[in-house]
Amino acid sequence: MGKCVCIIGEFRHGAFRRVTYEVASEGRRLADALGVGVCAVAVGSGVADKAAELGRYGVDKVYVADDPALENYLAEAYVPVIADMVAKCDPAAVILPASVDGKDLAARLSARLKAGLAQDCTQIACENGAIKAKRPIFAGKCFGWCEWAEGALPVISCRPNVMDCMVPAEGKQAEVEKVSVSPAQTRSCVKSIDLDTSGKVELTEAEIIVSGGRGMKGPENYGMLEDMAKVLGAAVGASRAAVDSGWRPHSDQVGQTGKVVNPNLYIAVGISGAIQHLAGMGSSKFIVAINKDSEAPIFSKADYGVVEDLFNFVPALTEEIRKLKSSCS
Repeated sequence: MGKCVCIIGEFRHGAFRRVTYEVASEGRRLADALGVGVCAVAVGSGVADKAAELGRYGVDKVYVADDPALENYLAEAYVPVIADMVAKCDPAAVILPASVDGKDLAARLSARLKAGLAQDCTQIACENGAIKAKRPIFAGKCFGWCEWAEGALPVISCRPNVMDCMVPAEGKQAEVEKVSVSPAQTRSCVKSIDLDTSGKVELTEAEIIVSGGRGMKGPENYGMLEDMAKVLGAAVGASRAAVDSGWRPHSDQVGQTGKVVNPNLYIAVGISGAIQHLAGMGSSKFIVAINKDSEAPIFSKADYGVVEDLFNFVPALTEEIRKLKSSCS
């Protein structure tokens, strides 16, 4: 068995993404079950100044590669550096986020390490020293447990917003060791990044999502969902039908060919509930469906269903939420 559970942080735009803390917390739980420590690998530009904070989430030691050439994720540059750093840890298991970048990194890293990979996992368990991981299969219609042969290194990517974060241990700092790196010359580079600076909550990290589908009838009607999202502090999503119709940008798409989300509350407005959409949001903790068609498939997945004309119901619900929040403030 390796010396530690190794987690790989995701550092973007001067901060660790929340999913890094989820992965660190899960790494701590697995390490405790195995009786080993937790080390972390952190790569980026300016990451050295933030690395010690991972100690608040159970990380004992962080290996840091801080270089301006590593500011943006680029597989050609990241994979060789991270593979060398992971090998330095001598891990019993490697855990990283199943984000867009994380899934790409996990596949390339596992190939380089000759390790067994389980992607997009929702649970990790340890039974008698054997590591198991649970992941959705067949578009989320069922789940399967993955196990590794004796001597194989498990590489596990964790679905964002699923693993429980530890309560941060205030004041606890991880030991930081800077690793000298020389990023490889790459055939490609990141020229620029076009960020949404509107201040909206990012879908994959949102605790509440309000999504609209074909039932919205047009882009002009998404204003009512924006209003509800603003009151709830939520993100706005869309079904593939709405995106294909040009009503919302692809960055808002939830589903098998869009983003996989796991909020505490998912409100589906005018969405029929095709299997491709359910694959992207079916693991949400609570699902509320608003649709005038009582036979819509979304109701079979919903915890709460409202059979009503959304154009009458949504504005009324938003106003009631606004009144409730005002009375509690």
